[in-house]
Amino acid sequence: LEPEAAHANNGVKLAYSIPKEGAPVWFENMVLLKDAPHPQQGYDFINYMLRPQVIAKSSDYVGYPNGNKDATALINPQLRDNPAVYPSKEVMATLYPLETLPLKLERVRTRLWSKVKSGT
Repeated sequence: LEPEAAHANNGVKLAYSIPKEGAPVWFENMVLLKDAPHPQQGYDFINYMLRPQVIAKSSDYVGYPNGNKDATALINPQLRDNPAVYPSKEVMATLYPLETLPLKLERVRTRLWSKVKSGT
């Protein structure tokens, strides 16, 4: 967030932190659909992206961590050593997945989160 805020040059400073009480954890995945027209190419792409040198460059570019332990040493130290990006084991222990809620409650959560994001 910090580089994007600085690039906007509007005087707004942003920072990300994880509350000591814990927070929802999120992650992204690469998947192959069961009816993919070219599954081998999909597997080849995923295997390519999981190479330590490749996924480290991807992390450096997008500013997100990755789960490949062999890539950690290859990541830009400014990103790798940022506890907001790579939290300690103690902080990781406080994170939890969001559970799927009944549709009515999901709508409430979505509305509340939209208010948080819009500042209303």
